[in-house]
Amino acid sequence: MSRTTRSVVAALVVLILVAALGFIYASPYIALDRVKRAADARDAQTVNQYVDFPALRASLKEQVAALLTRRVDIQKSGNPLAIIGAMIGAALVGPLVDSYATPDGVAAILNGIPPRGDPGERPPQAGNGGASASAADAPASGVTAAQPAPKAPPQTTAGYRSLNTFVVTYQHGAGDARYSAIFRRDGLVSWKLVAVDLNG
Repeated sequence: MSRTTRSVVAALVVLILVAALGFIYASPYIALDRVKRAADARDAQTVNQYVDFPALRASLKEQVAALLTRRVDIQKSGNPLAIIGAMIGAALVGPLVDSYATPDGVAAILNGIPPRGDPGERPPQAGNGGASASAADAPASGVTAAQPAPKAPPQTTAGYRSLNTFVVTYQHGAGDARYSAIFRRDGLVSWKLVAVDLNG
């Protein structure tokens, strides 16, 4: 093998290695784009490939329960009716979590509409522009608290938190609450949405 041939082979190997490393680095960004597109299209089969629903459900339950606990702590010295309302909200954590651990819920989370812990809250349904759930879907209490779609897309930042954790942070404006969607590596180039952090 001539020196020129060896140089060409070495250059090709380096080029392939750099391309592979670039693809590995970009893999969570690619996964984020794919799961967001699939969730927006309510393509449940594709969403299932990119979301660990048991882990997401556990995270949502923990985060929403913590959110409600903070509300009760804030309202302890205030209106007793507000405390009762927060306690009723705590009883509805399960249905809220179940409604967000779905393709509709994933779409809402990835579009800047996280759960707020309101009684009867549901993510916007496909095809209704982010409007509230229909009256037929409303809880028996008649309370509906589905969030309207934000008028402007949120400010989004994304990056590695560690080698195996990738975080997307959403904020609608300066001073607004932030929250994060957390992806975890699942293989060399595969990633799954596993958690949310409602505290940013």
